[in-house]
Amino acid sequence: METIVLRDEYIKLGQALKASGLCENGVDAKYVIQDGLVKVNGEVELQRGKKLYSGDVVEFDGEVIKIV
Repeated sequence: METIVLRDEYIKLGQALKASGLCENGVDAKYVIQDGLVKVNGEVELQRGKKLYSGDVVEFDGEVIKIV
């Protein structure tokens, strides 16, 4: 499980996917989110701008990212 440490109050889902290296750029992140391939806290998330806070867990392509 990878972790992303917040610098601000939250990070947006698309930014988190890029920061973790699971997506190369924002366009890739946009498409995997729109296609329903990303889960936040166990539920499919379709909003690229979804705000993630400390304690949230993102799942994509067999990888898990925890926001701290």
